[in-house]
Amino acid sequence: MSETLKTLVITGAASGFGLEFARLGASRGFNIVMADIEQGALDAAAAEIAATGVQVLAQRVDVSKHEQVEALAATTLARFGAPHWVFNNAGVGSGGLVWENTLKDWDWVIGVNLMGVVYGVKAFTPMMLERAKNEPDYRGCIVNTASMAGMLSAPTMGVYNVTKHAVVTLSETLYQDLKLVTDQVTAAVLCPYFVATGIADSQRNRPSDMKNDTAPTLSQLVAKAQSSKAVSSGKVTPAVIADMVFHALDTSQFYIFSHPHALSNVTTRMKDISEMRNPTDPFAERPEISIALKAKLRAG
Repeated sequence: MSETLKTLVITGAASGFGLEFARLGASRGFNIVMADIEQGALDAAAAEIAATGVQVLAQRVDVSKHEQVEALAATTLARFGAPHWVFNNAGVGSGGLVWENTLKDWDWVIGVNLMGVVYGVKAFTPMMLERAKNEPDYRGCIVNTASMAGMLSAPTMGVYNVTKHAVVTLSETLYQDLKLVTDQVTAAVLCPYFVATGIADSQRNRPSDMKNDTAPTLSQLVAKAQSSKAVSSGKVTPAVIADMVFHALDTSQFYIFSHPHALSNVTTRMKDISEMRNPTDPFAERPEISIALKAKLRAG
């Protein structure tokens, strides 16, 4: 194990943000630990990163399974020691009117988006704190991928919103908890808006025991079409997001927003809460979105 190289752990590492994190980490000479549920994509991504000359550990992991995340942590510790940066990045999407989501929808999305982050925090934080005690120069950070959906409550995104709000508060609490016990390990939260990743097609990796027995409802079909259009039209690339995240870690920045202009909607939401107003339409600045949603859903 090298004492001079840093180690970066990434879940959801085979595509989207995860792959760009790996590429940027490799450019800095990090040891790269790559975890993903999609074996073929993981193999290709790991081969690409290894070709740069850095050390790569690739492991198929379903982050909704606690024992698999623990196994990833154990393998990482044995190979490289406690990592410096851990990116709990794996995520999936599901939409539709909130009462039409099945219990399997809830179990699947919560399992990956929320519990996957919980398991990552639980598995890696203790070993990072232990290394910090023994190495005064060690610095560690856990970065959790949330979403602007963790700051807003857009319609037809209920299950996703719930998990991402939870990841935001988990990350904020982790940051505060770590400050109580160390100055060497910290946390950050990534809140991207619409970026061209594969999350709109995340159903491809849905386990068979989590698949619904019934056909999608109208609202679920409408939500998927809306999400696919919004994500595919995103002008900010995953590579740009990776640069933002690494810069944030270099400068000890906690909140990482891909589209800072969207914070005006967050400000409105905070005012709704502090002034006890009824919730404002999150799409108020783009009323055509809500108009189209109403037309499609009420026509059905």
